[in-house]
Amino acid sequence: MSLSISGKTAIVTGAANGVGLAIARHFVDKGANVMFADMDDVRLAKEVGEQEEDSAIRFFSGDLREKLTITNLLSATIDAFDRVDILVNASRQVLRSDPLNPDDDAVEMAIQQNLMTSLRLSQVIAKRMIKQAEGGDGTGSSGSIINLSSILANRAHPELMALSISNAALEQMTRSLAVALADKHIRVNAVAMGSVMSASLQKKLKESPDFRDVIEKGTPMGRIASPTELAEAVQFLASDGAGFMTGQVLTVDGGRTLLDPVSAPAH
Repeated sequence: MSLSISGKTAIVTGAANGVGLAIARHFVDKGANVMFADMDDVRLAKEVGEQEEDSAIRFFSGDLREKLTITNLLSATIDAFDRVDILVNASRQVLRSDPLNPDDDAVEMAIQQNLMTSLRLSQVIAKRMIKQAEGGDGTGSSGSIINLSSILANRAHPELMALSISNAALEQMTRSLAVALADKHIRVNAVAMGSVMSASLQKKLKESPDFRDVIEKGTPMGRIASPTELAEAVQFLASDGAGFMTGQVLTVDGGRTLLDPVSAPAH
C-alpha cells in the first residue's frame, strides 16, 4: 500500500495557521507541490513567504467565499505547477451561536465558510482534474478531495449549533460528490476531527486553561491530538493507499465519540 504523495500537486485552504498550515507543511515534507491558500495575507506571508524560493511552495491570499477568487486560485496553481491532484478543504470557522436568537447570523456564516466555499472550490477543481485526465486510459486516479469536518456533525451542543449544522451538511456533500465523481476517478472523503490542537482550540485553552482537563477526561486516549496526526490521516486519504475509498468520513478523535458527553464540546 503506497501512502506516497510525492510529485503530486495539492491546494490546501486555511493554510495560514493551525491545522491547515500543519497539513500544507506536512504535504511539502512528503514531496508534494503545495499551494497554501488563506484570506489572511499577512499571516501567509509570515509563515510561507520566505519559503517561496522552494519550487514546491506557493501561497495565495483571497476570500474564497467569492467565486472569482476561487477561479484565481486555480489559475495561480496551474501557473505555478501545471496541474492539481489534491484539494484539502481545511478552511473552517468555529462560531459560537445562540439557538434561540433569530438575529444570530452564526449558522449562515458557518454554512458559507464551512460548506459553500468547500463545495464551490471542489466543483471548480474537479472540473480541472477531469480535464487533466482526458486522453488517459481511464483507469488511474484523476484526483482526491478531502474535507475537514468535526465529530460535532453527529452531536448536538447548543453553543456550537452553527458548527454542527455546517459540518453535518459538509459530510453529506462529501458523500454526494463522491457518487457524482466516482466514474471520473475522483475520490471525495472527509476527516472528522475530535480535539486537535487547532488555532481555535489554542485560543480557547488560553482563555480557559481548565478546559484541557475536560477534554482529556472525555477522551479515552487522554490527550489532545497534534495537527501533524491529523495531517497524516489526510495524507492517507490523498494517497493511492486509499484508492478504493470514497464518500467516507474518517474519524480522528482518540476514541472521543465512543463516550463523548454533550457537556464537553469538541473543537
